[in-house]
Parts: sequence; C-alpha cells; structure tokens
Amino acid sequence: MNKSILRHFLFWLFYFIENSLFQYTWIESFLPSIKHADLIVQAMVMNLALMPSKLLFTYCVFCFSLPRAFKKSTNNFSNLVITLIFLLVAILLHRFCTIYVAIRSPGFFVKVTYRDMFNAAQLFTALLDVGFVCGIAIALKLFRMQLKTLNKEKDLIKEKLETELKFLKGQLNPHFLFNTLNNIYALTRKRSELAPIIILKLSKLLRFMLYESEKSHVPISEEIRVLEDYIEVEKVRFSKELCVTFIQNIDNNNQPIAPLILLPFIENAFKHGPGEMLSKSFIDIDIQLTDGNLTFIVVNSIDQNNCELTTKKIGLGNVRRQLELMYEEFKLQTENLSETFKIELKINLNKNAAI
Repeated sequence: MNKSILRHFLFWLFYFIENSLFQYTWIESFLPSIKHADLIVQAMVMNLALMPSKLLFTYCVFCFSLPRAFKKSTNNFSNLVITLIFLLVAILLHRFCTIYVAIRSPGFFVKVTYRDMFNAAQLFTALLDVGFVCGIAIALKLFRMQLKTLNKEKDLIKEKLETELKFLKGQLNPHFLFNTLNNIYALTRKRSELAPIIILKLSKLLRFMLYESEKSHVPISEEIRVLEDYIEVEKVRFSKELCVTFIQNIDNNNQPIAPLILLPFIENAFKHGPGEMLSKSFIDIDIQLTDGNLTFIVVNSIDQNNCELTTKKIGLGNVRRQLELMYEEFKLQTENLSETFKIELKINLNKNAAI
C-alpha cells in the first residue's frame, strides 16, 4: 500500500475511534439507563454518518485551497471565498446527516425534524466539528512539509560542504604533484640513478591520491605509509644535507582518518624549510595516537634570512577548512621562531563532523 494512503487511512481510523468514544461518553450522560452496547453502536453509527461532511471539506482544502495558498500567482481573496463555500456545503451536509440519522433511529435520545436542520446552535456545533478535524489534518500536513523542507535544506548543505571539500582536496593535490615533479626534474638533469626510485614512489603516491583520497576515511597505517613514501622522495633530493626524524607511537593501526589530511604539513616543512637553505637542516615529525586522540607535530628549521613564514604562505587556511569539515574536535597551532617553525595538530578522530 502507498505510504501516503496508509497515513491517511490510519489518521481517519484513529479519528473515528476517538470521536466514537467521545460521542458514546456524551450520549451516555443523557441516557444512563440504555445498554452500553446499544450506546456504542449508536455513537459509531452517528460518527460514521458525519464522516462524509468531514472528508469532503478536509480534502477540498487539501487538494484545492492549500496548494493554491502556496502559489504566488493565486488570488488569495478568491481562494478564501471558494474555501468558505466548501465549508458551507460541508456544514449543511453535516446537519443533514445528523437529522437523517436521528429521524431514522427510533431510540435516538433527542427527537428532531428536518426543520431543526438550520438551528443556529447546531450549525455552530457542526462548524466546530468539521473545522476541528480539518484543522488537525492541516496542522499535520504543514508539520510534515516543514520537516521535508528542513531535510532538504540539510541535504543541500551537506552537498555544498562535500563539494567544497572536494575542491579543497583538488587544490592540494596538484600542488603536491608540481613539487614532486620538480624534484624528479632536478635528478634527471644530474642523471641520477635514484630518479627511477622516486618515480616508483611517486606512482604509489598518485595511486593513493587517485583512488584512496576519494574515500571519507582510510586506516591511519595507510596514511602513515603515504607520509613515509613522500619523506623518502624528498630525502633523496636533499641527500645528506637534511636530517629527518619520524617518531611514531600508534596504538591502533586501523584507526580511521581522513586521507591526505597530514601530508600538507610535511610537504610545507620540506618546501619552506630545507628547500630554502644551503646549510644542514632538519625536520622532526612526531605522530602519537592514543584512544583515537591524534597528536601530530612537525618542526622544521628555517633560514634566518627568510623567516617571513606566514600561515597564508604554507596554505594552512586550506587544511584548516578541511579539518573543520571533517572533524568536530581539533586544535591547530603554529609557532614561528627565528630558526624553527612548528606545527602542532590535535584531533579527536572519533568525533567526525556532520559531513
């Protein structure tokens, strides 16, 4: 059965049961001596007889008045007039059904005739009866429409954030590729035997960037392997001029982490540290993982004559935005001294963002 039809069926079934019990209680107060079974039957018959008027007005509003109310081109006055006509017809049908059932039921507790159809008090009662159930139905409809709109807005926001994240990754990957190709170019000019090794490692990195970076998360062991490959590529370029230490203390190699979220920090350490110096230099990398809490520290030496290293220059704005999109809890700090530049990143890998 269609879900929409099922919702409507259950709504009217619940209303029929509730209103029948209400009418039973009301009739019983007038006729306490009548058997309960007879009173229940009478209440159900009366309630069933009044359903057409309620169904008529409710679905006229649902199918005609309500959709027109949300259209900008609709004449609101004409829509109101038509709705009032629907209401008038429903009230008259309500009164006719009431009188007809009362006359046809010998045991009905009030004696009436068709002349009572236009009794002012009873017309007002019919208005309340018809308007009450229609009002509940409209309220539920508007509530569902509001929920649907909110869910649609959430989906649009999520889609926008995912697009932004892909754009940020797209900015980062070509930058990394450009730097590495420059390294290979320098070695090929020297006719170095190490060039094939770098190309092999670069192919592994590109494979990861093409196929794994599209995933929302990868095991941290894979992320560390990418960092190690990148470090090996750069160490070949700088040879003995560069001292790199990489300390790892990981309690769970399968801990999920956003792919390529750590590589930019190491990439920039090479770019703005030893890449701008002639003397011996160093890069110290320390990664610690305990119960999903990651601490990642990168310290690199910098040239005293070129210490204008800003967060904009090393692209921290890009990485910070990725972190905002991927994780709820993180802290990124930089420390720019005269001889060293330090980045410290702390992330709770168990607290992913909504995206």
